[in-house]
Amino acid sequence: MSSAELQLTRQPSTARALWQGLRPRHWLKNLLVFVPMFAGHAISGATALQSLLAFVAFCLCASSAYLLNDAMDAEDDRHHPIKRHRPIASGALSAALARAVSVVLALAALGLCAYYGWLLLAAVAVYFGVTVTYSAYLKRLLMVDTVTLALLHTLRVLGGCAATRIEPSFWLLAFSFFLFLSLALLKRHSELFNLEQVGKDKTSGRGYATADRAPIGMLGMNSAFVSVVIFMLYFNSENVLRLYRHPAWLYGIVPLAMLWLGRLWVLSFRGEVNEDPLLYVSKDPVSLAVIAACAALGAAAV
Repeated sequence: MSSAELQLTRQPSTARALWQGLRPRHWLKNLLVFVPMFAGHAISGATALQSLLAFVAFCLCASSAYLLNDAMDAEDDRHHPIKRHRPIASGALSAALARAVSVVLALAALGLCAYYGWLLLAAVAVYFGVTVTYSAYLKRLLMVDTVTLALLHTLRVLGGCAATRIEPSFWLLAFSFFLFLSLALLKRHSELFNLEQVGKDKTSGRGYATADRAPIGMLGMNSAFVSVVIFMLYFNSENVLRLYRHPAWLYGIVPLAMLWLGRLWVLSFRGEVNEDPLLYVSKDPVSLAVIAACAALGAAAV
């Protein structure tokens, strides 16, 4: 077998490359639409189905945005030590096909939301608009990119509120913003660490240099601590007395949250966290154990 034939056999099929381009593992982030249902203690068959519909809409919308982003970023990604393996950057998927599928997915997401109701349509439309703007421009701006990522995660929570007609809580939105700001900064910190390891000093198409790693780490850790403080202040709100019969159990979540976030940042400084912290968390036994323990404490407080 010639080298050209061997290279051809190693190329993934178009269908497989397209599936990879949809980034199905990232759909885990869209589970945030279920948070309002659980946080508001409004668990029922109806709210579960409504949240599921929002989950599907956000998955379609997110995959549309991922394909569009990768098509726009293909040239920069080819010079990145990790992103060069993405389907479009590697040549396994054509940019034209990715753009076409992106349009179909976006129309499907918006059509589904329009059929359900205008509130969810507005939430998903804003999410998609911000995501496209992020891909086209905002991600190249220092700090603007991480704040935008935090807002996009918070928009998922608002999407869950829109689908279930649950009024969004100030405490939930504030906690969500600072938590995901910390994780967005951790993502940038890990990326800069990886670039430093391969001898590069600047990210292609981004506003960061490896010299920014220290302030990024400081801002990220402070955001993590702010999110925990917001959760502590939540204990003294009227919402807690209304929703929980045994709120004292919630105090156990505070040290667990500090342990979890502090550990993630220490591991990031060691270079042991991949570029997407949420995907790292989804397969990290310690993180999963902490999440399970927090869920158990929340259930005990009800």
